[in-house]
Amino acid sequence: MSAPILSAREVRLNLGGHEILHGISLDFEPHRIHAILGPNGCGKTTLVKALCGATKLSHGEVRLDGESISRLSASAMARKMAVVWQGGHITGDITVRRLVSYGRYAHLPWWQLRPPAHDQAVEQAMARTGVLPMAERRVETLSGGERQRVWLAAALAQEPQLLLLDEPTTYLDIAHQIDILELVRDLNQTMGLTVIAVLHDLTQAARYCDHCVVMGDGRVLRQGSPDQALSWSAVAQDFAVDSWVTHDPDGQRPVIQPRRRMRDTDPETWPSTMPAELHHKQR
Repeated sequence: MSAPILSAREVRLNLGGHEILHGISLDFEPHRIHAILGPNGCGKTTLVKALCGATKLSHGEVRLDGESISRLSASAMARKMAVVWQGGHITGDITVRRLVSYGRYAHLPWWQLRPPAHDQAVEQAMARTGVLPMAERRVETLSGGERQRVWLAAALAQEPQLLLLDEPTTYLDIAHQIDILELVRDLNQTMGLTVIAVLHDLTQAARYCDHCVVMGDGRVLRQGSPDQALSWSAVAQDFAVDSWVTHDPDGQRPVIQPRRRMRDTDPETWPSTMPAELHHKQR
């Protein structure tokens, strides 16, 4: 097992007098795609904020490449880690090229107020994400899927080792969701980029990710490969949903089809209520 590129140790976070994260410890291996999953309100986005230093911890530590992020400057962090937040918004008539160029600030000397209009890293980031043909268009004229690619390009322009994505497929139709996830997988495979992504669709997480972290009520409930973290019994216990869990015939990844809420079922009886044809696959 490789040394983690990012790790959390006993991370606790209080907001408004309430503890939101309860002693989370995690290791994220480099060059892999990691999914953070869980029901709404379980603390997924708060965990991302803790991992990137966007919010102050009440207790614990986050380490990036073995060094506490509390001791890293903002520019030093940005040269290693980039974050794309859900629903990124930009005002005014800024062009795609200009927005992507803002990703270069981490690499500029303090006296250079504006990034150069044409920077090799900017051009490469736009080319990799497929937005180079729209470089001179205003961001506000783009579709949701196009804008998400632009935000990814801006993150890539930072030339990071680690990419954090907060619900990158939210508000996108299914075709654009696939486009974004295929792009993320391509960046992982061709550049060795480590990715940590908050996702909601369990089948998409199983298809595109190597490692799944399932959260509930500000805690890590389980983690492991998609087969381990998204089995029938795991989905039943962590999401209170009865599902059909089969496997993709191409990649042999789990395919999860929710059937119904398990509101009143005693957890101890769940294995006996599993569809009979799935018993042999879950043992």
